Amino acid sequence: MRHGKKNNHLGRTDSHRKAMLANMASSLIKHKRISTTLAKAKALRMYVEPIITKSKTDTTHSRRIVFSYLQDKETVTELFRDVAAKVANRPGGYTRIIKLNNRLGDNAEMALIELVDYNEVYGKEAEAAEKKTTRRGRSKAKATDAPAAKAEVAVEEAPAAEEKSEDKGE
Repeated sequence: MRHGKKNNHLGRTDSHRKAMLANMASSLIKHKRISTTLAKAKALRMYVEPIITKSKTDTTHSRRIVFSYLQDKETVTELFRDVAAKVANRPGGYTRIIKLNNRLGDNAEMALIELVDYNEVYGKEAEAAEKKTTRRGRSKAKATDAPAAKAEVAVEEAPAAEEKSEDKGE
């Protein structure tokens, strides 16, 4: 029985599956998005997300652990240099799986797996949505007018204080 065993064997032996996932993870890190079957994409997500989390701490130990999974020096370098810098403040969820049309040959479910921070299409829409929505009841017009009004009051008070000090000097 498979109680508590999460990984999908994908119809392969253990060594073949590990080699395939390492190659797919290297390709994902290099190219930022790859197209594969849905089952492989879901297996790859479980494989690559802990590796990306490990890359946030740039130590020799974490580099060696990541290299033991990926077996590609250039990919490890790119992961720790470029990808880790982009995902530094993200608490998880580094990949996105987008379902595509079924494959023509065998009708397999296809999917596009990509690194979230490297997508230009989705990122711009999310940033625009975040900037214009607010959950507070106070409007932005009131908030912007208040500092300007305080600055005007401070400017008006400053000359009055100078005049009083000049009167005392005479």
